[in-house]
Formats: sequence, C-alpha cells, structure tokens
Amino acid sequence: MCLIFSIFVFATCGVYKGTTTILVSCKGVVNKTVTAVFAYPFRLNTAVFSVPDPTRCSGTWTDFHLVGNFSSSAQFFVFFAVLVFLYCIAALVLYVGYMHLYRNTGKIPLIDLVITVMVAFLWLVSTSAWAKALTDIKISTGPSIVQEIASCKLPGSTCLFASVTVSCLNCLLPSIKTLKQKSVYCCKNGLSNKHGLL
Repeated sequence: MCLIFSIFVFATCGVYKGTTTILVSCKGVVNKTVTAVFAYPFRLNTAVFSVPDPTRCSGTWTDFHLVGNFSSSAQFFVFFAVLVFLYCIAALVLYVGYMHLYRNTGKIPLIDLVITVMVAFLWLVSTSAWAKALTDIKISTGPSIVQEIASCKLPGSTCLFASVTVSCLNCLLPSIKTLKQKSVYCCKNGLSNKHGLL
C-alpha cells in the first residue's frame, strides 16, 4: 500500500501546475486577461502576472508577484515519498527473496518494525506539512490577491478575479473504448475555483 501512495505522491505533486487569472481594465484596455503560472516546487514569489498590454496600461501597470514560498513543504513531501518507494522496494525484495533470513533472524523483523513505525510517523508529518502548504497556496492564489495589486487600486482601473486552474492529474487512464482499441489516452484534469473545487 505504501508503494502505491508513494507513486501517487510524486506522480501528482511533481507535475502539479496551475494558473491564476485576473481580468484587468485600465486606460485604453478593457477586460484583458493577465495570468500568473505556478508549479512544483511552489515558489510563488517567482510567479509574476503577465502585462495586460504592451503599453502596460499607459505606464500604470507594475509587476506583481504572487506571495509565498512553499517549496520546502512540497519538496519534503515528494522526497519522503521517493524514500518510502525505495524502502518498499527493498522490503519487497527482502520478503520475497530472503524470507529464510527474515524468519531465522530475530533482529531483522525488529528492525523492520522500527523502520515501519518511523516511516508511518514521518509520512504523517510530511502529509500534514504539505496539507498546510496546499491550504496556503489556495489562499495565496485566490480572490484576495486582487486587493493586494497596487495597479488595480488606481483611479480608472478595475481588476476582477477570474479563476484558478489546476492541472495536477497527468495520468494514464484506460477506458472501455480504448481497451477495445488497445490504446491508452492521457488525461489532464482542469479544476476551476469558480466551481468550488479548490
């Protein structure tokens, strides 16, 4: 089971990508879309919103970066998942190939128990850290960012939060139709904050 969880972690978190979209109206520009793209390892402070037009709203648009750096939690979560994956492979080799050593030696089962307890505890810690980071990412990329953009507070300028789009499931999914055709298709799931999915 830990093998499946660890594969799921670095298969989804490692390819996680999202965009935050805002509609901007300013001098000579009406409802232009500006976006900020963020991805693993979630250094949001490096993601900057695109400019609404080449004149930068007649010089009133200033660059705005998303707030936050959640790379430590994300990288710890993925790193630990990789370690768990390697441990599960090693344990599987031990159980299948060297069961006689496992049964005849009293120390190996005890070591296995200690490592399993430590892995379970650290899995809980890393999952909790990632859950907190994910909640903070949701807040940092949500509607509240419009209030923080200085260019949106200028007279004659308006900004509306449009959406957060997340592409986190890059997976191979077989369907009945594709099984008949003996092919597999790749799906990308886009989730929108407008529907309350994030």
